[in-house]
Amino acid sequence: MTSPAEPGTTAGPRKGGPRRRRARGVPLPLLVPGVVALAFLLLPLLALLVRAPWGSLPDQLTSAEVWQALRLSLVTATAATGVSLVLGVPLAWLLARTDFPGRRLVRALVTLPLVLPPVVGGVALLLALGRNGVVGKWLDAWFGITLPFTTAGVVIAEAFVAMPFLVISVEGTLRAADPRFEEAAATLGASRFTAFRRVTLPLIAPGVAAGAVLAWARALGEFGATITFAGNFPGRTQTMPLAVYLALQNDPEAAISLSLVLLAVSIAVLAGLRDRWLTGT
Repeated sequence: MTSPAEPGTTAGPRKGGPRRRRARGVPLPLLVPGVVALAFLLLPLLALLVRAPWGSLPDQLTSAEVWQALRLSLVTATAATGVSLVLGVPLAWLLARTDFPGRRLVRALVTLPLVLPPVVGGVALLLALGRNGVVGKWLDAWFGITLPFTTAGVVIAEAFVAMPFLVISVEGTLRAADPRFEEAAATLGASRFTAFRRVTLPLIAPGVAAGAVLAWARALGEFGATITFAGNFPGRTQTMPLAVYLALQNDPEAAISLSLVLLAVSIAVLAGLRDRWLTGT
């Protein structure tokens, strides 16, 4: 015979009673569209794997044209990520730590390349940095710098579409970071830039790394702005996505092989991030 619980105490769970609630079954109205969505997203990727020319894959991937496009893609994507880091991290700090008129508008403009059609971005870059562009004509007249249809133009196009990923990631990490550490550094005599460099930057390093990887992956896969602003010249502006587009017209098997390389890189990037792109930490 068990004694009743004393006043002020809570009786423990009965023996044999459930200590944890088990997850209920998934409602059918949610399960069916969820499975259909998963199939819709995975079916094209599975088709790519099924139709891949595995027998001739080594020969196609070791051709000079493929390595030339891959090398150019890696170089330009890395350079575009560097540009995004140098310019995007300060911009993210301004959006997260300062209050100025029109900040919401600036944030909207920063994220605009995420939803802007890449071809439109390429046209905008031509109008801004082309030989007759708003800024490009002065670059050509004063410094003899021509960006369109050059390797530097590829870097500019990739940075234009990739930088918002870095800015959003770093801004989210900055907003989650405790600003009192910066304030404490300021009370000890550190300037605001020193506090950012010595205190804030180490705190947000995981978010910066995640944003940089996302920006690199986006730059590696950029197509529309690149072909519009930089063209498709082998060895100079033909990156991997452009090589896939060109091969699809003449050699579909080669296009599939190149697509597998980009697919493998994308999977490696997501596996390396391990959901950090969602949390920023």
